[in-house]
Amino acid sequence: MTPDYRITDTSEIVTPALLVFRRIVEDNLQAMLKIAGDAARLRPHCKTHKMPAVTKLQLELGITKHKCATLAEAEMLADAGAKDILLAYNIVGANIARVARFAEKFPDVNFMVTADHPGPVKQLSECTRAAGVSVGMMIDIDSGMHRTGIAPGENAVALYRQIASSPGLRPAGIHAYDGHHHQRDIDERRANIDRDWQQVIELRDQLVAAGLPVPRLVASGTPGFPVHARRDEPHLELSPGTTVFHDAGSVANFPDLAFTPAALVLTRVVSLPDDRLVTFDVGSKGIASDPPVNKRVDFPNLPDAEVVSQNEEHLIVRTSRSSEFAPGDEQLVIPWHICPTCALYKEAHVIVDVELQERWPVAARDRQLNI
Repeated sequence: MTPDYRITDTSEIVTPALLVFRRIVEDNLQAMLKIAGDAARLRPHCKTHKMPAVTKLQLELGITKHKCATLAEAEMLADAGAKDILLAYNIVGANIARVARFAEKFPDVNFMVTADHPGPVKQLSECTRAAGVSVGMMIDIDSGMHRTGIAPGENAVALYRQIASSPGLRPAGIHAYDGHHHQRDIDERRANIDRDWQQVIELRDQLVAAGLPVPRLVASGTPGFPVHARRDEPHLELSPGTTVFHDAGSVANFPDLAFTPAALVLTRVVSLPDDRLVTFDVGSKGIASDPPVNKRVDFPNLPDAEVVSQNEEHLIVRTSRSSEFAPGDEQLVIPWHICPTCALYKEAHVIVDVELQERWPVAARDRQLNI
């Protein structure tokens, strides 16, 4: 069924503008619950939305565990009422003291971070011990993405043992992100994810055999979500992020995912350079520019639109329908990558039943809030 992206009145919306269709968000959250099987198995990543309002919707559905990538996101989650937060980003530099301050400010939050090197483990232990607080620490495993993480094996066991013996730290389990598996075919994706997952289970068994507690296994981004959701692991927590809003890239790359784009960008025509070109005001400051230029946006109501170029304030497209447009005409576009797109906006305009009803602050778009 084609999503209803109609809006009764856009006259007061300055473009480019981030729009969130609340009913679709609610449907996506229900789809997440259905795939996970139980809210207790979910630890969704807030880096997609960065919004207290979305966090509160999740909490209302019984989703009590959350994941983030920055301390600002962790603070946003805690302020919204979350009591179980994993900061899945290795802590270094000035953030080490900030972690201790977070634990002091939110003593009722089960707060955890990740590590893949003994140096930051030692530094954070010294800092938390001096502050008189305790923080959970998960070992970050490299599942084959080669971005962060320590390879499963003896060094990983030694690092986890260091965590377990460090004052001010609690051994909190294994974090294994496998976001490098983008196979479009679900069977091929599953086979690759299962291969890498076996190393994680073997490491878990090694740690348990050594007498070390492994209270949780946190796995999956969005592509791996349905794969890991089928596992019968009692301590497994699933952490999709993009699913809450979805995007054009996920629609194109993962047809097995039953979600609908819920966050779009409203843009207006600002120029008609020639008889085939139309220039819109959604430049690289209005939509994520990490994908290739021809895959940054999808025009659901202009299917033959071909992106020619994009810079800071302009998006130029070639279309056979250019003669139909005049300056000021509007189009909705679906970002190819919604997560960094959200971070470009101070607030989202929330549409409910074709009406603009409220605005949701994108509170955690900054790197620092109060801590």
